[in-house]
Formats: sequence, structure tokens, C-alpha cells
Amino acid sequence: MDDRYGAPATVMEVRGHGRGSIVRCYYRSEEDGGRRGLVMKIDGSYGEGGGQLLRCAVALSALTGIEVEVSDIRAKRGRPGLAAQHLTAVMGVAALCDAEVENAYVGSTFIRFRPGPVIGGSYKLDVGTAGSITLVLQACMLASLMSPAVTELEIIGGTNVRMSPPVDYYYQVLYPLLERMGYDVDLQLERRGFYPQGGGRVTASLAPCPSLTPLRLQARGEMEEVGGVCFSQNLPDHVAQRMEHACRKAFIGGNLELRAHRSAGPSTGAGTALYARYRHTVLGGDGLGEKGVPAERVGEAAVSCLRTEMEGPGTLDTHAADQLLPYMALAMGPSVFTVREVTSHLLTQMWLLRQFLPVEFEMQDVAQGVSVRVLPNRTSPGP
Repeated sequence: MDDRYGAPATVMEVRGHGRGSIVRCYYRSEEDGGRRGLVMKIDGSYGEGGGQLLRCAVALSALTGIEVEVSDIRAKRGRPGLAAQHLTAVMGVAALCDAEVENAYVGSTFIRFRPGPVIGGSYKLDVGTAGSITLVLQACMLASLMSPAVTELEIIGGTNVRMSPPVDYYYQVLYPLLERMGYDVDLQLERRGFYPQGGGRVTASLAPCPSLTPLRLQARGEMEEVGGVCFSQNLPDHVAQRMEHACRKAFIGGNLELRAHRSAGPSTGAGTALYARYRHTVLGGDGLGEKGVPAERVGEAAVSCLRTEMEGPGTLDTHAADQLLPYMALAMGPSVFTVREVTSHLLTQMWLLRQFLPVEFEMQDVAQGVSVRVLPNRTSPGP
């Protein structure tokens, strides 16, 4: 890795996920950017009480320099504590800001995270399972937002797995919206990874963004395109083709810019990821293949998911809303959007962001949905 971005090159490896796991950072800053003496104590069981609260907490710690303790991690899940993907996210953010982390191992329900300065550089993160790449990326993206140098990531794990955004959603929906705010993310899907083997590979380049433009999404604007991809790996060609046909059949009265794609890789799976692009925003919907589920049902599920958002009043879909909220809280001015419903993830994000940042939120019922205003209280860029 080179030094062409004007900051010391950094290579980071994470190996293992147990109590004896090794985190190696081949660069250590001489400065301590943490706000010593300030310790934020976060109840990890609050609200939605899942992994997103943990990921966002450590990312905000890196951004603000505030030390954080998170207790009762994932207390509302069937298997509480850190799973491999959560640990990889925590250690990935730790590498980005040269943090000291205590009690980080699979199964841990408490961590202490003491950040240093965010330094940029190049990092390789291996979840070691089919754990979600996008959820690891979610934490690293936020943490490196105001890095002084470009951050290069290579993440290995699951690209399309249950209970997490598919990688396709990021480049179809999330990144175009972040780009409108001024955050430039270049994402490359090198190889898909499915449960249980994983083995997917994604690379991402995160450009520094010292100032975020607010998102003011009062209306969607005119429809521009509905499209997506039906994909399969290590399966016959007809699987992706059947999903594509089912999507076209289910999406009555509209043209789909849809393609079917088959690949080979270390794991086997299939799915469909769709988007609806409007003049001012993008909505998403997806379906993931499962053993014993016909390919047609997967395509139909994706259409149903997208249609639910399209038929509602939302200028953001329910998943984009909670993922974009931290960036709106850091923007240079108020943001506004509408969702068809306020989820527990969104409410939990609001609570957590108020612990770290000078921001308030206003919600108002509108026809078949809720209008949300995000009101940062700042006069200069940065947290």
C-alpha cells in the first residue's frame, strides 16, 4: 500500500474472534485524538437493542473522540453479545482511529472503546464467516467520514445474507443518496458470499468528506427508472432467469431495467435486488433465495418489497432512513424526509445520536406516513 494520499499508509489485519484473537495495526499514531476524561456509557439493550446500536456507537466514538462503554450488547437477540461480524466491525473502526479496545471477543456483552485520531489508510477485514460485509462497512463508513485521507477497505464475508442489507442495496440506493450529501464512496463487488460459507469480497474507497450537505426530500419527483439484478452463484442459469421472469410478470404496468447474472464462487446462493429511481431519491427492495424456495417466489418477494415502498408516501425507504440518519445529524443544516412508518431502528438511532451530537428530531404524521426533520445545532463542519 502506498502513500499517494498524503498520509501514512496503514495495513490492518484481524485474525480470529475469540479471547485470544489478534489485531495487528502496522502503524500507530503518535497523537492521542481522544477526549480523555469523557466516557459515554451506552445501554446496548436500549430500544431496538441490536447490532446497529453497537456499530453506530463505536463509529460515533471515533468521529467525536469520546470514549464509549457499551453494556448489554445485543441483549434483545436470541444469542446476546458480539458475533463475528460485530467484532469485525468494532475492530475495523478501532484500526481506523488507532483505538484501544477492551473485552472484545465473540460472546462479549460489554466493551470499552477508547478512540485516537482517525487516520485513513488501507485495511483488510475478514469476518471469517458469512457475517454481513455491509454491516461491517456501515460502521467503517461513518467512522472514516472526516478522515484526513482516503480510506481503502477490503472486506471478506457475506454479501447477501439474511437480516442485513444486500451489497446491491448499497450501490443501488444508499450510495447515490450519500453522494447527494457529498460523501463519495466507490464500492466494487469482487465476489458474492452466501450463508454458510461466506467468502464474498468487496472493496471500497471512502473519500474524506469534511462537510455534508443536508438532504431535503419533501417529494420524490418524477419516476426515472425501475431496475435491478437477479443473481445466482454455483447454480444453473435458469435460476436467475426464472427470478427475472417472475419480477417482470409481477411488476405489471411498468418497464424493468433488469438483468440476470450467474457467477461462480466459494458459496452457493441466489437473490434479487431492485430499485426505483426518482428525480430526487431512490427506493429499494430485495429478496434472498433459500433452500426449498422456488426462484419465482424470490423474484416476487423482491417486487412486493419494492412495491410496498413505492405505494407508500416515503421519500426514503425504511432501511435507508435509519442508515442515513447519522449523516443527516452531521450535516450543515436541517434535513427532511418522509417514511411510511417509523421503525424501532430509526427511533433507536435518534436516541443514540442525541447522546453524542447536538441534534434534535421532529416527527409529524402525514397521509399514510411520517415526516421527519433532522435539526443539527452546529455552525461549522464536524461533530
